[in-house]
Amino acid sequence: MNPTLSPTLPASASEKRKPASSKELIAANIQSLIEQLEAGHSEGLTAYLAAMGKFHNYSFGNILEIARQRPDAQKVAGLYAWNQLGRKVRKGERGIRILAPMIGIKRKKDSAAEKETPEQKKPALVGFRAVYVFDVSQTDGAPLPELSSKVKGSVGEYRERLFAFVAVQGIELEYDNSISPAMGVSYGGRIVLLPGQEPAEEFSTLVHEVAHELLHKAERRTATTKTVRETEAEAIAFVVSTTIGLDAGHTSADYISLYNGNAALLAESLEVIQRASAIILSAIESAPVEDAEAPAEAELAQAS
Repeated sequence: MNPTLSPTLPASASEKRKPASSKELIAANIQSLIEQLEAGHSEGLTAYLAAMGKFHNYSFGNILEIARQRPDAQKVAGLYAWNQLGRKVRKGERGIRILAPMIGIKRKKDSAAEKETPEQKKPALVGFRAVYVFDVSQTDGAPLPELSSKVKGSVGEYRERLFAFVAVQGIELEYDNSISPAMGVSYGGRIVLLPGQEPAEEFSTLVHEVAHELLHKAERRTATTKTVRETEAEAIAFVVSTTIGLDAGHTSADYISLYNGNAALLAESLEVIQRASAIILSAIESAPVEDAEAPAEAELAQAS
């Protein structure tokens, strides 16, 4: 089998040479998103936001790659992983190219190598290599086990898990009619929700406010506009809500336009959205909520 790219969008000038590093891969995809917006297309962004939830264990750059090459992907894995699950990739299917880290020990000249300490000889990241994964729709075989119940319009057990995550983060949660017409408000360490919301609406509102708590403190709050902060929080609510099966009611299609073609700002914003979404999803997808205590500020600080 000879896996090749299956481009769903016209290749831009930045895609003529395949990116060889994670930074190049991210830059090429961010530029592609901006070019799509300028051409009046927002499908790529919607696919990327959806992919954030479905593939939150993948790196920022690889999520971009999966969404660009196969926007309808649901579950992806390599050939060996599919075989272990009792499924085979159909002959002729084209793989989704992503970058996998290469771990090794950087070799030095003999004289320098003799002076190295055991700490210096530990395995480290030495580069990246292209690998190919395939979506479940490209395979045949045994049915996949359901990892969690599909939720359609009902938050089910995810509501209690989200509430538990809020408590673990040390955030107080209250209800108060006086915040109307706002559905929810974040006060830094305290979230107030409007009583009487439908469960799905309440869930989405709480995720939005939790996003503010995780992202928009101190330096990041002063370095971003209110519009950008609100859009980031709404994008996170979209990612988390659609991932558990809710109808989010919108596509965040105009997201990129807020950045006026600023690729660096867009990349930073999308990365913190991906990180925050992954933290929340990892917590609410795990039954033992205590195990989901996320070092949220430490993880998010890396992208701030």
